[in-house]
Amino acid sequence: MLRNYWKIAWRNLTRNRVYSIVNILGLALGMAVVLLIGAWIHDELRFNTGFPQHDRIMAVMQHSTHGGRKDTWRACPIPLAAELRDHYGSEFDNVVLSSFFDMHSLQTGNSDPISQGGIYAQAGFPALLGLHIIGGQSQLNGPASMLVSRSAARALFGGEDVVGRTVKLDNKASLKITGVYEDLPQNSDWKGLDVVMSWEYYEGSFSFVKENEHEWNANSFQILAKLRPAADVTKVNERIKGALDGHDRKDKPVVFLHPMDRWHLYSDFKDGKNTGGGIQYVWMFGSIGVFILLLACINFMNLSTARSERRAREVGIRKSIGSMRRQLIIQFLGESVLMAALAALLALLLAELSLPWFSELAGMPIHLDLSGRFLVLLAGFTGIVGLLAGSYPALYLSGFNAVSVLKGQFRGGGALPRKVLTVLQFTVSITLIIGTIVVFSQIVYVKDRPVGYERQGLLFVRIGTNDLFRNFDPLRNELLQSGAVSDVTLASTNTTGGNWQQSGFSWAGKDPNIKPLFDVVFTNFDYGRTIGWQVMQGRDFSRDFPTDSAAMILNEAAVSYMGLKKPVGATVNYLYSDRADNRYHIIGVIRDIVVGAPEEKVSPAIYMMAPGNSSWIMVRVNPRMNQAEAIAPITKVFRKYNPGAPFDFQYSADQYAMKFSSEDRVLRLAVFFTAFAIFISCLGLFGLASFMAEQRVREIGVRKVLGASVIQLCGLLSRDFLRLVSIAWLISVPVAWFAMNRWLQGYDYRTTISWWIFLFTLPGALLITLLTVSVQSIRASMASPVNSLRSE
Repeated sequence: MLRNYWKIAWRNLTRNRVYSIVNILGLALGMAVVLLIGAWIHDELRFNTGFPQHDRIMAVMQHSTHGGRKDTWRACPIPLAAELRDHYGSEFDNVVLSSFFDMHSLQTGNSDPISQGGIYAQAGFPALLGLHIIGGQSQLNGPASMLVSRSAARALFGGEDVVGRTVKLDNKASLKITGVYEDLPQNSDWKGLDVVMSWEYYEGSFSFVKENEHEWNANSFQILAKLRPAADVTKVNERIKGALDGHDRKDKPVVFLHPMDRWHLYSDFKDGKNTGGGIQYVWMFGSIGVFILLLACINFMNLSTARSERRAREVGIRKSIGSMRRQLIIQFLGESVLMAALAALLALLLAELSLPWFSELAGMPIHLDLSGRFLVLLAGFTGIVGLLAGSYPALYLSGFNAVSVLKGQFRGGGALPRKVLTVLQFTVSITLIIGTIVVFSQIVYVKDRPVGYERQGLLFVRIGTNDLFRNFDPLRNELLQSGAVSDVTLASTNTTGGNWQQSGFSWAGKDPNIKPLFDVVFTNFDYGRTIGWQVMQGRDFSRDFPTDSAAMILNEAAVSYMGLKKPVGATVNYLYSDRADNRYHIIGVIRDIVVGAPEEKVSPAIYMMAPGNSSWIMVRVNPRMNQAEAIAPITKVFRKYNPGAPFDFQYSADQYAMKFSSEDRVLRLAVFFTAFAIFISCLGLFGLASFMAEQRVREIGVRKVLGASVIQLCGLLSRDFLRLVSIAWLISVPVAWFAMNRWLQGYDYRTTISWWIFLFTLPGALLITLLTVSVQSIRASMASPVNSLRSE
């Protein structure tokens, strides 16, 4: 019996080729999208899990209250690490201090120096993270030792046998490689970590580390911890939440552990609560995958029920010779499972072929794990899709009355369910179109946000060696004389990398119960002119005023936060000033500069004269000179005064554009999946239009004989579909508005959903519908009525 079912199913597939192709292609596209999304979600959920005992590795973080605002930081004070070891040691296997660095210049012998990023960390870091040592040992033996990755070893020496060899760091210190570790997983926050240097070297090289060794308010360092096997994160968080109490902290800090497994997908905090992060995109694209598969299943249902009149006589005969309804249901479900199996094979091929392109689209390498487990899951998934898509047609077709069918009284049916399903299809498609347009509008709106300075022609150079800082004045003079540069300045941070945050400020009228936190930028006289900021009140720093060494400039957010009605001339006390007199006077107010995430509010910021704290040189390329041509003379000057390091620079405009990489990736994926949804919906519409034209062939013939034109007949055949799409648009508008308005609430700086977006989608959807059904409509309208009416 089963053999007979499969034989009949195969005959039906080969006999009705257009129907089979449309159904199998629709299901295959839907399943291919689900496979791609599933592979992407699998990688996202496994982020940071490629480490031994990854579930026990934690970042120590803190919630802190400033002026009624609760912020969450990963940065912590140095003494907190010892506090956790000494008073809560029973909960931890290891607690280590660490601090990431962007780049160091590494050089071997007479070779050209290369730049590498890495981390300064205490001795327990390699064991905490579970570095896989492939040469040497994992221990850092004092300040003159370092660990390097396999890639870094090859870049430096051309091979991996490098243990015991010496590397010159920043043209000043010689460090010995004591171990080589395997490259860290790409699917992790640790990818590209090529150098591990000792905490002792960090302390000896940067005075502020030693200065803050016992400072509980200097939140500038990262603390990593590894829980004991039996420890429970929730209980440990309850124990350590008051670890910073009693240390002159007026910001009411609450210490907690954030598991490494959650860094990637649950990185957002608001008002002291975890509000998600990347997990929202996992849910969003997972839902889109389900909807796209649903659209493909609806196609199958619609086309199967539309062919009901052709299958009715078969059902009647089978019932008349004794077939039970259960047997007919099994037969029809078998046909749908067979189609789903063929679609799954095609989907697997399509997904595999599109993986390189999809990986580039997603911004990360994506792989299909073609293991036995995956194939079993794929088989189960195929069976579920086949049963889901075939359930309604099987129940519908098997329910025909045999007597009515064989008497010729059956004229098909199921028109209302088909219309409902078509409306559902286009409701999903139009909602996705509206959502994609809103995402695009938000990205454009944020990209067009005034940033408060001139990005174009501004480049940053990290001060990696003492040579640059010591030779800054002659370097600046020679750069200006080259004609390629109009201004040069020093700064503690660049305009896109985030500012240092400090407390210790007080002013007349300040609430004594709060400990305000400000972004602080230390700079020199030329900073404002170099970056091109906009002075709204007062004046810029100037060499004409010797008292500017005790001056500060505020941004608009700081003036508002401090409640200063006349900020220029006001006095601010700075507790951590290196001057004997800690009083500073405000000389100017600038327009807010967007330093952090472009969609967030600008933080209160203070700019002060302290070039000794600088980590960056910022260069303004001469606007009368082509940027590409200007790089050569700039490079020459930097190499003259900093021969031991490569000239690595960043364009401000490029760094700012990188802030949108996540949003751009989401937009690309949304466009991709929306296009798939529209195509699958149109594929089903095409199939329905072809069957409708076939079903009404005699009616069309009669109308042509009576004088109906091709345009009138096309309108007749298209009218029902246009009406259904219009209904779908009416339903999708409030659904899309609610969903996208809720999504926009997650941004401080956000666009509004304009009415034109909804209005634009209606003619767009109707045009797509017309183009889809017009092929069959025109073909049916232009057919000769003689052929259709010959037997009448």
